[in-house]
Amino acid sequence: MTSTAQSAAAEVAPSDAPRETVYRPSHPLDLGRTLGFLRRGTGDPTMVIAGSVIWRAVRTPLGPTTLAVRTIGGEVRATAWGPGTDFALDAVPALCGAHDDAEGFDASHHPLVAESAHRHPGLRLTRTDEVFDALACAIIEQKVTGMQAFGAWRWLVSRFGERAPGPTPRPMFTAPTAAQWHRIPSWAWHRAGVEPPQSRTLVRAAERGDRIAHAVRTAPDGTARDRVLTSLPGVGVWTSAETRARALGDTDAVSVGDYHLAHEIGYALTGTRTDDAGMLELLAPWTGQRQRAVRLIAASGVHEPRRGPRLAPENHRDR
Repeated sequence: MTSTAQSAAAEVAPSDAPRETVYRPSHPLDLGRTLGFLRRGTGDPTMVIAGSVIWRAVRTPLGPTTLAVRTIGGEVRATAWGPGTDFALDAVPALCGAHDDAEGFDASHHPLVAESAHRHPGLRLTRTDEVFDALACAIIEQKVTGMQAFGAWRWLVSRFGERAPGPTPRPMFTAPTAAQWHRIPSWAWHRAGVEPPQSRTLVRAAERGDRIAHAVRTAPDGTARDRVLTSLPGVGVWTSAETRARALGDTDAVSVGDYHLAHEIGYALTGTRTDDAGMLELLAPWTGQRQRAVRLIAASGVHEPRRGPRLAPENHRDR
């Protein structure tokens, strides 16, 4: 432990002493690839990867909690600080893909997917059950570059979320509650670089945050969850898929409408970029497991060469 972490640990009050647990997965697990899917840029205040340890700032019913997980000899060692330690530790198996069901997935439909599945047997689909957090993040990411979205997420969460307890490697914060998102003033959205359509969508959704999360969790299948989410003003199929993939580990979620995804899938599977319709046709053999196919294609390392400059971020702050 570094001297900074030791100093932070010494400041933890006895009532905030950490609790630990060990989870022994019954399946191969690549913790980095499984949980890394949740990180929103290297500066994400809710998640830090520090060496072999993955840190998450978790908002629980009892308050902000910090969870640190790492793998040692096939076991997942988890430590939690704060008032919601039991809640955070109970969620570790789901985070590690315990509920991920690969039934019916046949990687052999394409040699690239088959090779990636062979090389990455520990890639699991994580599930956080943090529906509104995932929805809020996806709304912020609508129609902007990743750099813009991650910067806005970092700025807003660091100012309107709650400080995570424990000896975190850097200051970490939980995402705001729905009520806190709803109270963010207009100047703050502008300062963060979130455009008015996205801020309005998120504020409207925050008015019904708990009810939305409950409706999504209790919906019987992915189609029903998609119907709940896309019934919200400003939430389309892309936002729904991004939310379901992260919060619920939806094995069939496909982010139709993504700026890059169809091009990347087309190039990886055929050597030529395609559009959304073409992407869905290519992914059809894995219907029911399309999110798994997408993740394995991404893990393959095959990417379309860039032919031009990156999309320039639009700055609307001086309007």
